[in-house]
This record gives sequence, structure tokens and C-alpha cells, in this order.
Amino acid sequence: MVSVLDAKHFRDEAAAYKWVEARVWPNGRVCPHCGSVDKSGPLKGKSTRIGVYKCYEKECRKPFTVKVGTIFEDSHIKLHIWLQAMFLLASSKKGISSNQLARTLGVTLKSAWFLSHRIREAMRDTSAPPFGGNFGGVEADETLQGVDSRRAPDPEANPPGPYHFNRVLTLIDRDTGAARSFVLTEFTTEEVQRILNENVAKEAYLLTDEAPQYKRPGKLQTFHGTTNHSDGEYVKADAPWVHTNTVEGYYSIFKRGMKGVYQHCGRAHLHRYTAEFDFRYSNRAKLGVDDVTRFAKIVEGVKGKRLTYRSVDREEQAEA
Repeated sequence: MVSVLDAKHFRDEAAAYKWVEARVWPNGRVCPHCGSVDKSGPLKGKSTRIGVYKCYEKECRKPFTVKVGTIFEDSHIKLHIWLQAMFLLASSKKGISSNQLARTLGVTLKSAWFLSHRIREAMRDTSAPPFGGNFGGVEADETLQGVDSRRAPDPEANPPGPYHFNRVLTLIDRDTGAARSFVLTEFTTEEVQRILNENVAKEAYLLTDEAPQYKRPGKLQTFHGTTNHSDGEYVKADAPWVHTNTVEGYYSIFKRGMKGVYQHCGRAHLHRYTAEFDFRYSNRAKLGVDDVTRFAKIVEGVKGKRLTYRSVDREEQAEA
């Protein structure tokens, strides 16, 4: 049986460059320095690296590769190894640990950890429209994930109470099946309102549990349906479409991945892990997206999402 990873762009560096170029530059080769399109040519010297072009514009004349301005920039890892890592993250329903990536790809643990964070940046969707357009249903719920490093543990709380954990709020668009998650600063009415204003259409039907933080924001929507989980109500008897079971299903995958695969995740990086789970959920097989198509979508999202090791390290130090 032939494996997907036997494809040439996963094994050959020149083929990897050509494959990525076709997706990053679908409308012609773009110089990242001056923005000119198809006004460049390959450098052909004996010592020239694979995939290097030179811009022909008089004001520019600079060399570049498809890696400039993407998550690949300044990486010494071979591009075909990058593609292997992307496919592994795209096809692993609950994620793949940095240790496993390091062993599989033959790179150091530090490289695998940073590489996977860059890939999660490529998974982040920055241009999606608001959920619930045309009076669609949007489910909203929140969950606890990992101890919040901003809050000192209460010695009298054993185990710690909800206050000591990070909260993640997730929206599910019922029409598209897409997910969008947020690491909350505080679980307040104001924070919920801000997220809904930025991500949910006003005509959307909002579906939540009985948490009071949703009450005031819900009044600004066309409809706000709730279920009372504390009373054992998970589906409205007189309106069976009013429930949050879809977002609860999302959390079942998210929790298994975070507890069983990643295990330890600081607050500084939690937003990238939620982006990873959102991406796979929004591009799952049930929606007609297979592993290869999901992998290609990651590659198409690498542009303009540069992430340096220094910036990631500073985020971690800031949260310490």
C-alpha cells in the first residue's frame, strides 16, 4: 500500500519547493520585497540554494525564496521535513506531541516544539466571516483547561477551584460546522459581549447554557435559547434544536488531546493549541475535508504569519 508520505514533495527538497510555490503563489511569483508579480527569475549558480529567485525590478533587485514572509522564514529545517510535520498535525485528530514529532522527523525536541507552534499559526483563521449569518444557529460554551499562571494557588483549595484554571470559550456555527475558540481574560459579561460582537452576526440564534454571563449579550441577538444543565436539562423539550451538545462534542476531542497528548500547556501558548483544534474540527471528514486537503489548507495559510523563537520565548516569560 502506497503511503501519502511517499509523495515526491515529502521526500525531495526541490519538489517540496515547487509544491509550496504553487500554493503560496497561485497567481504568479510575488517578490516579498517590492510586491512585483512574475518579474523575477531563478538564480542558477552552482552554489545557489534551491528555490532562490532574483527580482528584476530596478528599484529592488533582491533575492528571495517562497519562505520569505511565511512561517518557514529563517528556518534551517528542510522544507520537505516541514511538509511532513504539517501532514502529521493535519491528520492527527487529537494532535501529535513534540516528542513524537522529534522522533519521527529526526529533529531535536526544541526544533519540533517551535516548528509545531509555527504550524499552529498557519492554522489560525484570520479572515473568516461572523458566525450565524442568515439567522443561523451559534452554540457557545466554555470549559476549564490548565491552571492559570496569573493566579496563585489557594492552599486551602484542594483541588483548586474553577477560579484557578484557564477558561476557554468556544463558538460553533451550526450551518458551516466551524469552531472558533478564545482564551478568556476573565469570564465576565463584558468579555462575552466583546467576543460575540466580533465573531457572531446580530441576526444569529445564540444557544447557550444557563450561565448568567450570556444573559445580557443574548438579549442583543435575534434569539437566545438556553438549557439548564444544573437541572439536568440538555435539550429543550418543546424546542429540541435548543442545546449545546455540538460544542460539548468539540470539547470531548479538545480535552482528550490536551490531557492525553499535550498534557502540559502554559497559558501563554494555549491560544495556539485552540487554533489547532479549531482548524481540524472546522475541516473534518464529516464536512468533506480529507487529510490531504486539510494539509494543503495549512500550507495555503503560511503567508504573513511569521513567528520567531524570541517572540514565543518572551510570551512564556511574560506569563511566568
